Amino acid sequence: MTDTPKTKGELVIEQIMKQLDPASPRYRVLSVARQFKSSWVELGEQLSQVRNKGEFNDWGHTSFEDYCRDEVRIKKDTALKLTGAYNFLKKAEPEILVRNEQMLPVPDYRSIDLLRQAQEEQQMSEEQYQQLREAVFEKERSHPTVAKQFRELTGQTNSLTEEQLLRQSLATVRRLEGQLQQLQSLPQEILQSCSLILEELNRQSAQFETEPEK
Repeated sequence: MTDTPKTKGELVIEQIMKQLDPASPRYRVLSVARQFKSSWVELGEQLSQVRNKGEFNDWGHTSFEDYCRDEVRIKKDTALKLTGAYNFLKKAEPEILVRNEQMLPVPDYRSIDLLRQAQEEQQMSEEQYQQLREAVFEKERSHPTVAKQFRELTGQTNSLTEEQLLRQSLATVRRLEGQLQQLQSLPQEILQSCSLILEELNRQSAQFETEPEK
């Protein structure tokens, strides 16, 4: 069994890490960034500290956004959601951080950031906010489900973002590919075309989590 090939972003991070002291804060942030999908809480915490202390300036970056894009390899929007979600948990739901320390599952940072928006921007009533909170923490709904509920509660039901359309398209094509593979009489060219579409949708979808490859 072979290891999953590393992305260009991961290789860039590893190259920077080779030049740093493993005990340094800069190294620690990059180490956590490599495990982003399984440990977003740690990355949100580390990025918050970097931004609050202005350490990115000491490391040769002119802004926090540039640092996240060029070194940590995540987009500005992702960085803001990560830090926003972490600081929201720290202030409003500290018991969730304890859950993370105990290696228990923590909701998607994007769902928590929607809770933060709902609370800070007062986009819904207290009853509606509690409904959304229950979906995130108690019912542990998936992020697409939480995002849909958020739109419904705030009256934003008429349009989908590009990311949401990509996610929906990706799920549809995956189902289609699985069904087509069961048709033995189907020409291989058709299956190959479906695989190419799936590959492209995966590539574009990944851009919402990390900075596009350079």
